[in-house]
Amino acid sequence: MHELIVKKSRFISYAAQADSEEKAKACITEISRQHKKARHVAFAYITPNATRYNDDGEPRGTAGLPLLSSIQRRNTESVVVVVVRYFGGVLLGKGGLIRAYGKAAGLALEALLEESEK
Repeated sequence: MHELIVKKSRFISYAAQADSEEKAKACITEISRQHKKARHVAFAYITPNATRYNDDGEPRGTAGLPLLSSIQRRNTESVVVVVVRYFGGVLLGKGGLIRAYGKAAGLALEALLEESEK
């Protein structure tokens, strides 16, 4: 878990191994339960049988797609990334959202990759 603050919005990111779509969905569900008061819970995953992403109410292409791009840039498979956003009252704009979600995803993925190398 990593936390990033951008203009008072909190972005809490998670990354985990998921070798099936069912495991990815279970991870997303569990994180959503932990953050019931969050405004958005965006996710992306790549498993052997599925590639999916979801913006969860953010403007189209500003949350889930940057998460998916972060996974693809690292040539990683069988992984799920979830970023929880607690809105801080300041609009970030599309570019700001894309950068924030992408950075949050990158932090979580780097930690996961470092952990798996140990």
